[in-house]
Amino acid sequence: QVELVESGGGLVQAGGSLRLSCAASGSIFSIKTMGWYRQPPGKQREWVAFITSSGSATYADSVKGRFTISRDNAKNTVYLQMNSLKLEDTAVYYCNTNPYTVRYWGQGTQVTVSS
Repeated sequence: QVELVESGGGLVQAGGSLRLSCAASGSIFSIKTMGWYRQPPGKQREWVAFITSSGSATYADSVKGRFTISRDNAKNTVYLQMNSLKLEDTAVYYCNTNPYTVRYWGQGTQVTVSS
């Protein structure tokens, strides 16, 4: 059984920062590329960033230079440090493998950026 649990979301002012965590169970974490995704209200889920098992990261243009993805394989945890947050970053944030695995989608964590 694989379970991914996101946490760390909340309400933050534009220009502020937030750090998300994704705790993974099961045996897949250390050998899989992991990613963060987000779903703004009324829109489709979109890719935000991914990180390989060895720590190489790639970002969507919309977050490049502002967000940092990292992982701690010993703790089976993926992080997303979000800085200089903008109103358009408001969304439910999810973690998953990259490419994603449908059955791995969890509840996500809500991030709301206010002016």
